[in-house]
Amino acid sequence: MSEHAETDPGTFAGRTYATVEHDGLVDQVAVEEPLEIRVDGRPLAVTMRTPGHDEELALGFLLGEGLIDAARPVAAPSDLAANAVEVTGPLLSEPGERRFYTSSSCGVCGKGALEEVAVHSEPSPDGPRVPRDLLAALPDRLRQPTFERTGGLHATGLFDREGELLIAREDVGRHNAMDKVIGRALLDGMVPLAERALCVSGRLSFELVQKAAVAGAPILVGVGAPSSLAVELAADRGMTLGGFARGGRVNVYAGAGRVAG
Repeated sequence: MSEHAETDPGTFAGRTYATVEHDGLVDQVAVEEPLEIRVDGRPLAVTMRTPGHDEELALGFLLGEGLIDAARPVAAPSDLAANAVEVTGPLLSEPGERRFYTSSSCGVCGKGALEEVAVHSEPSPDGPRVPRDLLAALPDRLRQPTFERTGGLHATGLFDREGELLIAREDVGRHNAMDKVIGRALLDGMVPLAERALCVSGRLSFELVQKAAVAGAPILVGVGAPSSLAVELAADRGMTLGGFARGGRVNVYAGAGRVAG
């Protein structure tokens, strides 16, 4: 199996897809590898991700967990361990013995109660009022070059109020793709995302709404369906939540006051 570099202009050239064989044919599949996130040398989390933008992933993850509220220095660890990244502390709260072991499908796992998953976030700002057809068009504007090669990646995009794509990231984990976008925005001084919208390529889970809420995004749109908890959380935080955005249509499940038309 050989690995290739997929370049996202101006960001990172990483090992995003690999060449394999099936039934005597050559195919390309998404790369999935573990990443250990360390804080001040101490392992905190392990996630299965597509390599690339690991620093953004670490910062976005920590922000979403309420453990940081601003960008921190982040780099390869001092021991140069592969598939590891280190963030400079201290954290806003002490995670103690809690550790996060995540997979590409489920996000943060092993927490025993909804109260542990919920991270405090302020209610969404008023944000922009956007036409319904613009919300419906966001998935078509989401750049997904490695998905086009492999069919195996999720994507998240950050858009301005005019529908211009500002940041796009792909990953085998939908939560990782969101973390990478939010981490990049954090590094660029764009958080809170008060005048912007997030769009994801799949379904809308509680966790994705939580991450968007903590980052201050007033609008979240997805190609797929929302879960009941996703709708409940979006309504509680005053967010606009749109699902089934495809073919020029979108269903608005919460925050319809921001949607014109």
